[in-house]
Amino acid sequence: MQSLHPKIAIIGAGNVGSTYAFSLMISGLAREIVLIDKNTALAKGECMDLNHGLSFAHPTRIHPAGFEGCADADIVVITAGANRKPGQNRTELAQDNLEIYKRIIPEILKYTTQAILLVVTNPVDILTYCTLKISGLPSGRVIGSGTVLDTARFRYMLSDHCKVDSSNVHAYIIGEHGDTELPVWSNATIAGMPIEKYSTLYAGLSDYKNVFSDIFLKVKESAGEIIAAKGATSYSIALSLVKITRAILRNENSILPVSTLINDYYQISDVCISIPSLVNRSGVVHYLDLELSKLEQQQFTHSANTLKHIIKTLDI
Repeated sequence: MQSLHPKIAIIGAGNVGSTYAFSLMISGLAREIVLIDKNTALAKGECMDLNHGLSFAHPTRIHPAGFEGCADADIVVITAGANRKPGQNRTELAQDNLEIYKRIIPEILKYTTQAILLVVTNPVDILTYCTLKISGLPSGRVIGSGTVLDTARFRYMLSDHCKVDSSNVHAYIIGEHGDTELPVWSNATIAGMPIEKYSTLYAGLSDYKNVFSDIFLKVKESAGEIIAAKGATSYSIALSLVKITRAILRNENSILPVSTLINDYYQISDVCISIPSLVNRSGVVHYLDLELSKLEQQQFTHSANTLKHIIKTLDI
């Protein structure tokens, strides 16, 4: 059967993959959605459930498939992978999921070398780098979901404290999607005004430094809190993936903190890490050279070196 476009293939029909498929269906961005999972019954069941609601959404062909479903896809989104086990460190999780990716990536490439690969599985920055090396694709067409969700959480919490629409908050979380990520306070603004000034003049936050420190801590801890409460995060990551998908399919030239390969960025090279980047139909066109404070430069270097240390231990 001839493919419909835009076509999105999703590898992994678990919590994130299926919720993304639902969000994608509701958005109307895709004309064809393919769910691929080693548990074929799960993929079939998710597609049946989605199809039964199509009369309330947009016309979309939604079906399960093997890796042949990647053929002619505009974007292949990879959510498959093992969850972190109790007591397992990040290096062990990275190696476990790398072994899964060593099987998945060659299978995808049998059917398409033209699609943009969007990596979601954790640790996402490391697996984005591994996907780039395994696939041999241009770096702009291998993208990690990065700190897009972290940034959305950050903006929401800042907007909540400052009593302003989150769309008026411009602030980024960069670095590793994980323990060493960092907020870029030096570039944060609300409606073009430095966030410290806005907070003091209009939000009544005289103790804004401590407030901001607490907000960033809550951002880092929020995923764990959600997982403890309901077992997994799904809605917000799915919506962040829809945002990245929209930026690509609609050629938006959006600035998003996705994970991408950097070279000579504050003297750091050969690592995929989350940094504000221009995203359009070609994937990542370029990343932005932010003017970071001295402290932020040190934190970013530490984050990058942490990722590089783990990568060195892996058998890519």
